[in-house]
Amino acid sequence: MDRGKYGSKIHLITERSGLPISVGISGANPHDSQALIPLVCGIPPIRSHRGPRRRRPAELHADKGYDYHHLRRWLALRGITHRIARKGIESSQRLGRHRWAVERTVARLAGCRRLQRRYERKADHFLAFTSIACTLICYRRLTK
Repeated sequence: MDRGKYGSKIHLITERSGLPISVGISGANPHDSQALIPLVCGIPPIRSHRGPRRRRPAELHADKGYDYHHLRRWLALRGITHRIARKGIESSQRLGRHRWAVERTVARLAGCRRLQRRYERKADHFLAFTSIACTLICYRRLTK
């Protein structure tokens, strides 16, 4: 019995208000937890008014799909405070107050017809269209 799934997943890290910071794609069959480290490493330096540029977030909220000891340890070694719901112990309800920003951004990406169905054979092309859609989300949000 083959457990493989067809399709693609879009992985996303957003800031508190929902602006996409880091985006990645993968096949539908790998587990979500495998995408966390490349996404966090892909966060660009953030310019601030004073002091050096920030290269990592202060805290990270994630759902139960990322509840692994090696991920918690990796985040703690980098000084990132994590809030990951624990499997079988905590409810995902408490993360809802932070997760809505990510869900809203994913819904905006779903509004892009090109991303609803993957027409591109190459992953680089699909990632490019996803990045363009994220850029449009940022542009529309910042020009309001």
